[in-house]
Amino acid sequence: MAEKQTVTFIITRQDSPESAPYEETFHVPYRKNMNVISGLMEIRKNPVNANGEKTTPVQWDMNCLEEVCGACSMVINGTARQSCAALVDELEQPIRLEPMSTFPVVRDLIIDRERMFDALKQVKAWIPIDGTHDLGPGPRMPEKKRQWAYELSKCMTCGVCLEACPNVNDKSDFIGPAAISQARLFNSHPTGEMNKSERLEGLMEDGGIEGCGNAQNCVQVCPKGIPLTTSIAAMNRATSIQSFKNFFGSDNAH
Repeated sequence: MAEKQTVTFIITRQDSPESAPYEETFHVPYRKNMNVISGLMEIRKNPVNANGEKTTPVQWDMNCLEEVCGACSMVINGTARQSCAALVDELEQPIRLEPMSTFPVVRDLIIDRERMFDALKQVKAWIPIDGTHDLGPGPRMPEKKRQWAYELSKCMTCGVCLEACPNVNDKSDFIGPAAISQARLFNSHPTGEMNKSERLEGLMEDGGIEGCGNAQNCVQVCPKGIPLTTSIAAMNRATSIQSFKNFFGSDNAH
């Protein structure tokens, strides 16, 4: 197509965490079915901007290239999403690329997602199995429960839900919807349920579930369609019950 001989990218760049952001425009050769990462790879091969000036290659993060790892999240034409799944043919030009604003910028489009991983630590989003290798198979999960638990397990800590959430910002320590949903996932597991109260305590700490303002942006933007608001509602109920147990001194009651 003659009108698509080149693709124009306007990229928000930042040389270091402390330096000021600036925009740089690039023209890259058009290819059918190319995604945003294909365009970034072209720029890396030939880092010359639209003014014909040699510049530094644009830095971005990626890993799986099939919308599983969550590493390549960025803001594309104003919407946070995965750049591996963003097809150029479906995007309005010029294509604007920016780093997600909820997280600290490392360089260019690379952001530091440590906030998300700290949130997972807060809610103990894992199942302790040390020392259990010789106990034989664990309990089976009923099929109906397994089906909705599998939907929660699709979370790839991409950070898009945190970017969309108005309650997650540099003035708030709210852990965000992803960690809340993961607490629900691990509490639903027959073995993980043994540490259920610890995860609920994590959700009841500062920055926990009370930070949710019920904006419901998260469930609209999640690339995996995870029922985040359903998880938040379920964990709201669970933490309320846990607080009653704590109040009446029956932490181990079931």
